[in-house]
Amino acid sequence: MCDKCHNYTEKTTDEVAEYYNELSQWHGKVDVNEMEVEAEEVLSKHAKRKAQPVFSGVLSYFPDAIKYIGYVSKVGNDQHNPNKPLHWDRSKSQDEPDALVRHLIDHSIDPMDDDGILHAGKVAWRALALLQKHLEKNPQ
Repeated sequence: MCDKCHNYTEKTTDEVAEYYNELSQWHGKVDVNEMEVEAEEVLSKHAKRKAQPVFSGVLSYFPDAIKYIGYVSKVGNDQHNPNKPLHWDRSKSQDEPDALVRHLIDHSIDPMDDDGILHAGKVAWRALALLQKHLEKNPQ
């Protein structure tokens, strides 16, 4: 992408249409009849990305917790898939709600599980697994 083509974010539909007119002059690749549809798609994709502030809305709030969930994931992989690369073997456990609640109950008795992993870390991992599966089955 050339240096003139990099900034179309946070523009109105008319501004993006104007951008596409200029783009076609620079590159000769834009079909003017499709400008409005493309402009709305660009704005829609941008709005969706802006509505999901993963770094500023999640990672920056919970950096230690996120790192710990990564550790829980690695320990779980080593336990359930010894000598294999890190991956989520979904066939090993499919009871996220039950496991999540069991770990939450156990956390109230003793925060540390027998394997030296915090129950709260396992709750968080199971909550992410539950949410991931739900979102896969029910796309937004």
